[in-house]
Amino acid sequence: MVNIENINHTISDSDKPYSSTKKVEANKDLKTGIWIYFLLLIFEGALRKWFLPSLATPLLIIRDPVAIWLVIKCWQRGLFPASIYLNGMIIIGIISTFIAIFLGHGNLFVALYGARILVFHFPLIFVIGQVFNRDDVIKIGIATLWITIPMAILITLQFYSPQSAWVNRGIGGDMAGAGYSGANGFFRPPATFSFTTGTTSYFSYAACFVFYFWFDLKKINKLVLLGATLGLFASIPLSISRGLFFQIGVTLIFLVLAVSRKPKYVGKLLIAIIGGGIILIALSQLSLFNTATDAFVSRFTTASGTEGGLQGTLGNRAVGGSISSLTSSVDQPILGYGIGMGTNVGSMLLAGSKTFLIAEGEWGREVGELGPILGLSVIFIRIGLAIKIALACYRKLSVNDILPWLLLSFGLQTLAQGNWAQPTYLGFCIIISGLMLAALNSKPNHTPSFRK
Repeated sequence: MVNIENINHTISDSDKPYSSTKKVEANKDLKTGIWIYFLLLIFEGALRKWFLPSLATPLLIIRDPVAIWLVIKCWQRGLFPASIYLNGMIIIGIISTFIAIFLGHGNLFVALYGARILVFHFPLIFVIGQVFNRDDVIKIGIATLWITIPMAILITLQFYSPQSAWVNRGIGGDMAGAGYSGANGFFRPPATFSFTTGTTSYFSYAACFVFYFWFDLKKINKLVLLGATLGLFASIPLSISRGLFFQIGVTLIFLVLAVSRKPKYVGKLLIAIIGGGIILIALSQLSLFNTATDAFVSRFTTASGTEGGLQGTLGNRAVGGSISSLTSSVDQPILGYGIGMGTNVGSMLLAGSKTFLIAEGEWGREVGELGPILGLSVIFIRIGLAIKIALACYRKLSVNDILPWLLLSFGLQTLAQGNWAQPTYLGFCIIISGLMLAALNSKPNHTPSFRK
């Protein structure tokens, strides 16, 4: 059986023994906290736009108290593994805070805002991996499918409604709207999120579970699965997002690779293909879907032409953008400009407007904020952890478990080089990375060990 204990040279030095009963009692409130973090990630934007617009600014960090509480409780109960990845990231976060205050930009609030990513949010990956088990991942997957249906309906309303409509209201109740430039006069819908990037992240994340449950039909209501699948396919043109299109394609490739290893899955794949085909035929009969498809194709064609075709688009999105942003930061100070400076909040506090004070790319931002030594250390930690998890997820295929592998289809790139400066991107990275670890836990209440 492959679980996190079997990852060669992984993440920690030791296991800490706990009785099963004690562990269940200790983890019950922590599981609730993880669910709260997840739900706040999904509905944070809705609070900031529609229900509590006057509190839009403080609600930006509404998940932070939950993250801090979870990390502190896990630390008090000795649930954290002695991990070189975890310890390294926290140490870098603490050191970089002092460097930013005394040798960098000098703003305490900007430094704390940037450090919270490394000190509190990143450790949540290990919290989820320690507290959740595979059954918990299935439960959160079922909830995701239920959420996907109304989420697809919402972006349909946003797509066809004017920006002045209530469903398109912006942060703080902004009547100018939260949509972003799309194509053919239509705007990219933000769903329940603060910005359209949340739509792309959510449906990319949901695709992992939608495809998985076609191979585990006993655990999900089939009507819910059909509705979520319809919503997922409809979200591609309605979102006018090339990123979502490419990410769903990646998940499909991961699925095909899994089936190619296990011929027993071929029958289920055929069922999924037939089901998907029926849904696409049904969608093609709807004029609203065809209108959205025309807008998506127009956006895709225009943007691909600007970027030099499909090869240029994929190259820039997958690797090129991060590498170029990294190489453009070679002339940064050895200790960086200060943690937090490259975030939107940092730019607002330091420059008075949302702008890229350091770099737009994630790796470039990290090197610019922290300097080449600490910045590259953060990058190597992210890549190293992503590779270790990827190897463990691949090994799970040998025991006919494709759930971790499908979660990896979204989590691999997100963990290695996803944008942590933007709160929604950060939240989805933490959730999917933690769920990947938890999905490797085959037994309920099993605490994985992470060995060097």
